[in-house]
Order: sequence, then structure tokens, then C-alpha cells
Amino acid sequence: MREWIIGKAGDDVKELTIDAVIGNMEAVTDYINAWLEEIECPVKAQMQIDIAVDEIFSNIARYAYTPEIGEAVIRLETESDPHAAVITFMDRGKAYDPLELKEPDTTLSAEERPIGGLGIFLVKKIMDDVEYAYRDGQNILRIRKKI
Repeated sequence: MREWIIGKAGDDVKELTIDAVIGNMEAVTDYINAWLEEIECPVKAQMQIDIAVDEIFSNIARYAYTPEIGEAVIRLETESDPHAAVITFMDRGKAYDPLELKEPDTTLSAEERPIGGLGIFLVKKIMDDVEYAYRDGQNILRIRKKI
């Protein structure tokens, strides 16, 4: 696991590079929560961010490099107007845009609904912005939450 801090236009940007494996979920969550405490993120927003982080990182760990193991980069930055936490997930695994998934029909019962898609649907509902890009052989998923 590597961590470094880079400056950008007066704002601190933190990055964590870590193997994209489920066993690293706790380390990722702890790292992000420590940062959220530093930037005085309200508890409700932190809980919502934790849900989004769990969904996104677990998808990278399960699917991006399968059956190999690769790295994920998690970039943390703040915006000031309005005050927001921005988390960007980057990996060099298989190209995949989760935002292209058809929204699940939440009127169906759990038994009738096809498996998959509910997690990213939830992420889109609880975050203020969710964006995806594929650039230079890299999946880039950015979430933003006003705090």
C-alpha cells in the first residue's frame, strides 16, 4: 500500500494505491474515514460515503482484474464552494462503465428482480454526483458528496 499527498491549486489531494482485493476493504474504509474526520464531514454524509465506497471498491476487487490481482488508486480531494468530499477510484482493469446499467425495477419483489445493479443504483441516489470515464487504459469513477 502506497500513500502520498500532492498539492493542487491550494487544496491537498491524497491518494492511496492498494491491491484491489476484498481483504483490503477495511484498509480503504479506514483510510477514507480518517480523511473524512479531518475535513469534518458530518456523520450522516460519512455513512452514505461509506456505503458508496463499499459498493465501488468491492466491484473493482471482484471484477476489474479477475482472475488476476491489480491495483486500485483512490484519490481524495475537497471542494470549497460548496464544501464537498470528492473520491475518485481508478483502476487499469477491464473497461466497464457501471453508470450504463439499466436502473433496476424497484417495484418488483427481491425474488422477481434480476441480480445486480442495485448497488450502483444506491450509489447514484445517495451521492450528489457520480461520473465515469475511461481514459488512457484506466477506469475512472468519481463520486461527490456535499458536506
